[in-house]
Amino acid sequence: MHHHEKTAFLKFFITYFVSVALLILVAGFFYYIQMKDHLLKAEEFSMIEYARHIKLHLKMDEYHNDTYSHKFVQKFGEHIDIRNFTVTDKSFMKYMPTKVPDYYLQVIKKKIAFNQKLFELKIKIWTLQFLLLLLFAFISYKLAKNALKPLQESISTLDKFAKDLIHDLNTPVTSIKLNMKLLEKKEECIDNVALQRVKKSVETISELHENLTILLQEETFQLEQVNLCKITQEILQTQHQIYPNLHFTQECLNFTDKLNAHATKQILQNIISNACKYNTKNGYVKIYATKNSLTIQNSGPKIINPEKIFERSYSSDKRSSGIGLDIVNRLARAMDIEIKVESDDESNKFILTFS
Repeated sequence: MHHHEKTAFLKFFITYFVSVALLILVAGFFYYIQMKDHLLKAEEFSMIEYARHIKLHLKMDEYHNDTYSHKFVQKFGEHIDIRNFTVTDKSFMKYMPTKVPDYYLQVIKKKIAFNQKLFELKIKIWTLQFLLLLLFAFISYKLAKNALKPLQESISTLDKFAKDLIHDLNTPVTSIKLNMKLLEKKEECIDNVALQRVKKSVETISELHENLTILLQEETFQLEQVNLCKITQEILQTQHQIYPNLHFTQECLNFTDKLNAHATKQILQNIISNACKYNTKNGYVKIYATKNSLTIQNSGPKIINPEKIFERSYSSDKRSSGIGLDIVNRLARAMDIEIKVESDDESNKFILTFS
């Protein structure tokens, strides 16, 4: 599953599941409040029934325990609402009028049984909510997978088309590069400006071809232990031949991580190539490692919008397509590599942090 497919899947799953989960939790809360009120009314009714047995001198067999207690109290001049019902930490209390004026029957009932029923109610609601959340998590997963199918089919079709197109482009690009090398050997073509422009364009097409080839392999990345220092050293040797006036330094001996070798090389190739291309005269390119990060620093001019350079088709240079760093960003995300850009008037830094 591609990175963008994972993102779409997680967004759909989280949106649906969280919405349903909130509904289940809110419904459970209101059900608990309603059932608690019902239990309280049942407790009040049981106390009224107990008082009725006392007043009518009925059999008290079912009340022969220490749950209930009562006494007659005198309330001179006090008005007690018939609906009175007091709840304390340990018991319930209710006053009921008698035939004797100003005398009330005070009934007290312990909350032990009520607390047990309330606890059982909570367990029942929590269990039911947990099972419902599991059920809807499964449903959310299935719905998210089904919702992604049209997207995956479209992406698969586009990937197949892109792979076929890139494969077909390989032959003419290779042929052009070989013929360019043959032309460069002729004396009359050495200083030909038009030929140099064609060569530059061919190099750009070739670089784009390599980037797209690696990018389309994202789904089948094979991860292995990769020595980043060795890769950067190879790239620097090549760049030194292209830019002999730049000063290259590397403070990195053995920095390894579990990555895809081809994709990692393409990331470093693009960044280092840009560091050389957009540099000052007789400038420098410096690479060094610190803990779990690799820094590529150059003396190039300040990057105008460092927060936008990884956006597709964005480039401050009209000669560049801007797709190179977008591919770098996508390949980095596929391997959980974080890229941070720092730029000032003196230098630019690309900091790659590995998980």
